[in-house]
Amino acid sequence: MARPLPRILSTPTARGAASILFGMVLLGFTDNFVRVIAAESGLWQFHALRSALAVPLMVVAGLILGMPLRPRRWKAVAVRGGVQAASMLIYFGALAFMPIAQMAAGLFTAPIFVLLFAAVFFGQRIGPRRLAAVGIGFLGILVMLRPDPASLELATFVPVAAGAFYGLSNLLTREWCAEEPVAALLLSFFLILGFAGVAGSLVVAGLPAAEGAPSAADFLVRPWGPLSGPALLVIVLQAAGSLLAVGCIAWGYQSGETSYLTVFEYFFLATASFWAWAIWGETLDALGYLGIALIVGSGLLIALSAAPGTSAARL
Repeated sequence: MARPLPRILSTPTARGAASILFGMVLLGFTDNFVRVIAAESGLWQFHALRSALAVPLMVVAGLILGMPLRPRRWKAVAVRGGVQAASMLIYFGALAFMPIAQMAAGLFTAPIFVLLFAAVFFGQRIGPRRLAAVGIGFLGILVMLRPDPASLELATFVPVAAGAFYGLSNLLTREWCAEEPVAALLLSFFLILGFAGVAGSLVVAGLPAAEGAPSAADFLVRPWGPLSGPALLVIVLQAAGSLLAVGCIAWGYQSGETSYLTVFEYFFLATASFWAWAIWGETLDALGYLGIALIVGSGLLIALSAAPGTSAARL
């Protein structure tokens, strides 16, 4: 007999999974509008303005709802926030000139890196099934990115770099910050991104003006400038949407095993790809979908290997 939904959601891991799924729905929609911002704003102005909106919202919400904003271990929270901020800087920076489906696939190599970093930094064992998952995921990366050995560029691996930092931040959420208030994790994340936005703005302000025709890469080095109403509206929606989504994800990861819960983030691939098609007409070829399928399959294998009640010693 099927169990009623309230009973299914009564376990911490199930509630964490539902929270992460909701966060993915929000991010899949809002991230598709970064290119609207990239047409007028620079990466650093975007993050500075978004944090300037998100931080006061977080503080007000914390005061009204009684959510503690002070971390218990500020060093651990700061490191975790810095790692997650690095992932998002890479991710948003590349969204201006790479298809969102390709960037999302790279970002969701995170379960592979959760597994590898857990073994390297926390001494967790990697059994045969998880090793197979790493191999499948790596094959998916190669199929998705299709690097040409004759013209290999660092930019080719930008999506994977975002995934590595994101995976490490997810692991640190569970290993170092499981007892931290979610509001404190959120606040530290947006504060660090805001400081990075201000610092980056100061750096690019001293760079010489770009010459030649405008390009998508200008998003990385564009100095502060006036923004239109639509661009400002998107930044406001990004601030509110990402604040809620990241909060859902952080709370979700505090609720259960990281390598199990991380697979539910793959719903982002579906929502982001759908909105990219619906809004911008972006599509993938057959190899692109094969690469995504291999990466998702890798994450599923990792999740099944970490399923509750399964002995890690036998994996």
